[in-house]
Amino acid sequence: MKTYQKYILGLLLGIVLFAFLFVPKIVDKTFNKISAKPPYAVNRDAQMLYDSLDFVADMHCDALLWKRDLLQKNDFGSVDIPRMLEVHMALQAFTIVTKAPRNMNFDHNTGETDQITLPFILQARPIAAWFSLTERALTQCKALFDFEKKSEGKFRVITSAKDLETYIFDRKTNKNITAGFLGIEGMHALEGKIENVDVLYKAGVRMMSPVHFFDNELGSSAHGVEHAGLTDFGKEVIKKMQAKNMILDVAHCSPKMVDDILAITSKPIVSSHTGVKGTQNSVRNISDEHIKGIAKTGGLISIAMFEPATGTKTPASTAKAIKYCIDLVGADYVALGSDFDGAIEIHTDVTGLPLYVEELLKLGVSRDDIKKVMGDNVKRFLLLNLPKN
Repeated sequence: MKTYQKYILGLLLGIVLFAFLFVPKIVDKTFNKISAKPPYAVNRDAQMLYDSLDFVADMHCDALLWKRDLLQKNDFGSVDIPRMLEVHMALQAFTIVTKAPRNMNFDHNTGETDQITLPFILQARPIAAWFSLTERALTQCKALFDFEKKSEGKFRVITSAKDLETYIFDRKTNKNITAGFLGIEGMHALEGKIENVDVLYKAGVRMMSPVHFFDNELGSSAHGVEHAGLTDFGKEVIKKMQAKNMILDVAHCSPKMVDDILAITSKPIVSSHTGVKGTQNSVRNISDEHIKGIAKTGGLISIAMFEPATGTKTPASTAKAIKYCIDLVGADYVALGSDFDGAIEIHTDVTGLPLYVEELLKLGVSRDDIKKVMGDNVKRFLLLNLPKN
């Protein structure tokens, strides 16, 4: 081989090595920004109330998408297990993204393109996951259980009410443990096969939303093209899910789809990460009618922590949306749904959760209601709605 050929080959190998070793981290840092970086200053009263909370929980984060070591404290992104432990967080929903269109926006997206394939290749994920949405979901499920195995008992994956009861009991004497449960963001992950509900359930998934940023076989996204409701296939999937006590999440659903779901649901439903039109009139956010409808099922409206959902880049805007929901339907139906690590700029990382207590106190929300919103509602909801065993 000639010298210049060796040089070119070496250069190409160097580029490939750089791409695999460094590009995934660069992309993670680029997409998952934090408006106000830690450490955070919280007033004494708010910190004392936060420290007294028995159960702090959040209903949405996409950290599994990024091939980040969640057992290490990272100086980027929003969530990892050491930071969860640092802030005494009890439970985080780890919600799985399997496809995202290029040039993604809130108004009009199709499912023709996908910007997840290349990152999965560069992250050296299993080859089966490069082009299969179901395999992408299974790969991320396995990743969370692998973190559990390697955590030396500090992290647990919750799949049943019995798991949660045991964890709550153990946490009374050991605060140095935390937990998560698995969700799916967009049931295009089923690849049009209803039997994949069973596959994902077996892999540990306990919450699923029908759509993400584009329309699929189940119906229409709020950010898609058709703006229609549930398809017949969507109705079949929801019936099967609810028979298995899988939680139905209406985040990103078109208004018509939310109407259709409210008309047929046999179980409480949630919106895992949302803003409300009453404080930020965005296509991303849900109406008073849908807030009331979700609450009527016994479900949860989980308020997000990013500017397009809440109006500003501050915890105060999230607190304002929480207060709006409390005033509309009562505190029993409101929770946190950050969208941590969701390829969007977040108000704070997970260690900033005490700031939300501080802002809620400023708005005059009672201490009992703050406890409900910060985690007690999620605990109660999951104990009632997860599979028993």
